Amino acid sequence: MDNIGYVFATKMLVDNKRKVRFMYREEGNPGDSGWRFFCGDEDQDYTDNPNNIAIYDVRTIINNDDSIIPYLQSPIGSAFERENEAEAFQSVTDFTFGVECE
Repeated sequence: MDNIGYVFATKMLVDNKRKVRFMYREEGNPGDSGWRFFCGDEDQDYTDNPNNIAIYDVRTIINNDDSIIPYLQSPIGSAFERENEAEAFQSVTDFTFGVECE
């Protein structure tokens, strides 16, 4: 896999070697792919804490979950989720980028 730039992911996802259940791509800075990855168990308080999010090479995420590979070239503004780790990703059309959920 060519390096697409770094990604942000929750430490819960990476440290526990979980599979991705929610991912989205937003406009990034230089070197930033814009991809954000979550295992789906994080609550808002967890994701609001910057100590729980880290920068990774995309290959770190792929090593735990290669099912994300077909989606990595999706355009900015893409979002995907799945109910459990065994299901296929579905496109999310009602995700609002840059707005915190209440």
